[in-house]
Amino acid sequence: MNWITLEQLLLKAQPDRAVTVEPALNHAQLCEQAQSLAAGLQAQGVQHIAVHLEDAADLAIALLGAWRAGVSVLLPADLQAQTRQRWSTEVDLWLTDQADDAHLSDYRYPPLPANPLDLDRCQLSLCTSGSSGEPKRIDKTLRQLANEVEALEHLWGADLGEACIIGSVATQHIYGLLFRVLWPLCAGRSFVRKQLAFPEDLQRASREYPVFAWVASPALLKRMGDNLDWPALSAVRRVFSSGGALPAEAAQSLHERLQQWPTEIFGSSETGGIAWRQGQNLWQPFADVALSQDSDGALLIASPYLPAGHIEHTADAARIATDGRFELLGRLDRIVKLEEKRISLPMLEQALMTHEWVAEARLGVVQENRASLGALLVLSEQGLHALRNQGRRTLTQELRQHLSQHCEALALPRRWRLLRQLPLNAQGKLPQAEVETLLLAPRPKAPQVLEQIDTDGEWSLQLAVPPDLAYFSGHFPQTPVLPGVVQVDWALSLGQQLMDLPAKFAGMEVLKFQQLVRPGDEIQLHLRFDSARSKLYFAYRNETATCSSGRILLEASGDA
Repeated sequence: MNWITLEQLLLKAQPDRAVTVEPALNHAQLCEQAQSLAAGLQAQGVQHIAVHLEDAADLAIALLGAWRAGVSVLLPADLQAQTRQRWSTEVDLWLTDQADDAHLSDYRYPPLPANPLDLDRCQLSLCTSGSSGEPKRIDKTLRQLANEVEALEHLWGADLGEACIIGSVATQHIYGLLFRVLWPLCAGRSFVRKQLAFPEDLQRASREYPVFAWVASPALLKRMGDNLDWPALSAVRRVFSSGGALPAEAAQSLHERLQQWPTEIFGSSETGGIAWRQGQNLWQPFADVALSQDSDGALLIASPYLPAGHIEHTADAARIATDGRFELLGRLDRIVKLEEKRISLPMLEQALMTHEWVAEARLGVVQENRASLGALLVLSEQGLHALRNQGRRTLTQELRQHLSQHCEALALPRRWRLLRQLPLNAQGKLPQAEVETLLLAPRPKAPQVLEQIDTDGEWSLQLAVPPDLAYFSGHFPQTPVLPGVVQVDWALSLGQQLMDLPAKFAGMEVLKFQQLVRPGDEIQLHLRFDSARSKLYFAYRNETATCSSGRILLEASGDA
């Protein structure tokens, strides 16, 4: 490959060098647009800019243009009002896709002349939620980023060759930024502009290129099922995964389907990449990363991706082998005290996940009359079967019994919440504050609406029945079933949200219940309102049969 160092990307335009294909952008066009932006920022006297762009090529133009103009760049994690408020005093301009902000298309200035970028003066600030959920700003120089992309090319450039880079992760964070934008730019590999969040989208994009590689998250890789064209996808040169732990069964499944282990990257916004592994428990540090430990066993990192002379004190406990590779033992910042006893939440989570009923687990402290632990669980197929056929109480008692072999009684969770999936943020993390909020929240009473389609005033909704629905308690204890009255209430409530219905419930007609609706089911709800007769027709169906149906009679509030 024709490597261009990061600081020289704007030095010599190469029209034959592709950056993206759809829409097409070559290196010469990238340079011109970046230099034009640079001229505009200089003309406006901008010093600090916040950038949030969905298109990876637009982000590349924005970064290079800002750096060429000597402007420091902040990459906010999102554009929520709270995020804007937090950073607004630190930037002169917001360059985004949103209507009221500045846009790349606003900058049609005559381009600045070609010049190398200054590795030490060009600044980038990343924003991360941290383990507590409190936003944190991390400042980096272009030199740190350049060191990392060169290390990545040295490790895997030969394997990738001319692979097009296809990503499922956001470029606002360090992993997506390096792997989807900066590394391919320097290497001369084309990349797909958009973040592809679903396996089907990843497959569709992969079919467009003879050679490709994936920059993915564990969340996406866990969802890649049998419905994909695995023989075609097995042409993938390498599958990168970062942002969280990839479950061993997901890695094994990918290995069986693709005949290669995914390449897992361990790192953080603060440190950049620390280590990598393929299909094994031990992590291999990147070549120039030096590891040591403090007295508690936490990893200490010295790295060319950190400021010179800085040692990053992590909260990751580890066991370092004699050959320098290491095993991660959990987070030391997730040690809690209950009644003066220290309890490791990661250790208990690992213990829970050794039970065949548990796919994922996160623990937190529930602060009520007295502090206790609570557990968020995603059940495995076996766990869901146990819930449906033995009931919630039996399931949680069995898991408490299992966990009692690993901890004292006071560490056994007193509150359980069963989820379809963990609500990870854009960085693939679940901050501890969010865990504790979910544990305090009441059990759900409404379905999750996965999809809704309007066809000439008739609605079809795809619904997921929460495994932890409050209405399952007591109906029935050992074989939870969705009560008929709740099905009617859901139909009426969803109908009122979607259609202009009379307000007053006036009765039921031809109500039929034919199939049971159970925890974790996905069902389709069909709604049709007959305005002439003032009747709402509803029917719930699973994949094979109608579960229930009927007509709800409605009256306007003022009717007799």
